Amino acid sequence: MRIATWNVNSVRQRLEPLTAYLREVAPDVLCLQEIKCEDKAFPRAEIEDLGYNVETHGQKTFNGVAILSKTPIEVVRGLPKFEHDPQARYIEAVVSTDHGALRVASIYLPNGNPPDTEKYTYKLAFMDCLIAHAASLLALEEPVVLAGDYNVIPTPGDVHDPKAWAGDALFLPQTRAKFQELLNLGYTEALRASTDATGLYTFWDYQAGAWQKNNGIRIDHLLLSPQAADRLQSVTIDKELRAGAKPSDHVPIRCELA
Repeated sequence: MRIATWNVNSVRQRLEPLTAYLREVAPDVLCLQEIKCEDKAFPRAEIEDLGYNVETHGQKTFNGVAILSKTPIEVVRGLPKFEHDPQARYIEAVVSTDHGALRVASIYLPNGNPPDTEKYTYKLAFMDCLIAHAASLLALEEPVVLAGDYNVIPTPGDVHDPKAWAGDALFLPQTRAKFQELLNLGYTEALRASTDATGLYTFWDYQAGAWQKNNGIRIDHLLLSPQAADRLQSVTIDKELRAGAKPSDHVPIRCELA
């Protein structure tokens, strides 16, 4: 079972690389963030033609999340107990598999900058609600993958220059502590279960030659419940997409579950 997540940074602008990825990598489930369109504007037909079921939680111009699945899915739109959030940042699906149900969420966590504004307060409130919901999912004792753009740099080894990011909302101690709180519930971060290597990034800014200099950060994550972690076989960052035509500033990261 191949589960991938990708902040596509406008699905209509990245439709060609997206459909190429679906054809070539063929994930069983792909979680998308920043689709940047309302549900009715999502390029559903082009993706359904490739054999995918499509569920979206869109928003005009900003944000928006989606789940694409080779098998039928049932979804919940919006983070439970945070439903009145006007920003489309969470969609959760139960995916039918040959080995039973798998629960997958596509998450676009708030950026939170500048950190001395209500934007950071909103980020922490979202994280608190996500932590509470993630805890409730563990009680189901089923395979769960919480996938997405967390806008969290977990450790100094996940950023090219820790000092340059010291005051950023993505790297503040309180942000990292909230992320660790998620892990402490019993979730496993898929990449760190497979390697301790540093310099593995999923985002490079469009500015100042960040990609060419490999000045990246790792903010896209796959968090696995114990039942999913027991099935983990491998994790891959599809870095080459950043060098392609019309790239997103993020690249996909995917895991293989037995």
